[in-house]
Amino acid sequence: MKTLMGIASSCSKRSGATVRRLDTAQADPLSADDQFFAALLGVNRDALDRLLAPDFLLIDVMTVSEIPRAPFLDLVWSGQLVFDAIDPADRRVRRYQDVAVITGRTDMRGRFGEAPFTASSRYTHVFLDRESRWRLVAAQGTPITPPPETSAA
Repeated sequence: MKTLMGIASSCSKRSGATVRRLDTAQADPLSADDQFFAALLGVNRDALDRLLAPDFLLIDVMTVSEIPRAPFLDLVWSGQLVFDAIDPADRRVRRYQDVAVITGRTDMRGRFGEAPFTASSRYTHVFLDRESRWRLVAAQGTPITPPPETSAA
């Protein structure tokens, strides 16, 4: 189902090279972003449950449909959606008191069901600081497509 490919817009490398340790993830919004990526790759239920706000909403990268928290978690926890690698790059953090907006780019690889996928996207994550914890309230991905080919005259 293409709708669920959008979830792939929010991950990091399974190797851990670009992901910060989980126990330091709430120090700043970028660390929380790293924790989200690591939790998806490791299917870490506790970390995902702590990170995602109750009203978390993902805007799917392929279909632009909305995927609320519970269906998103069901896909990840069931193994229906698996991430093998996600490499974040070009990330920027902008803070507005208790809100942080992170934009960046990802290259990812994984599978949905039995179908493998690769994707490149630009993403936006919105975090809210509540009770000294950064909670992800919204995630949105936009596919990066190659420029159209131009014909030689």
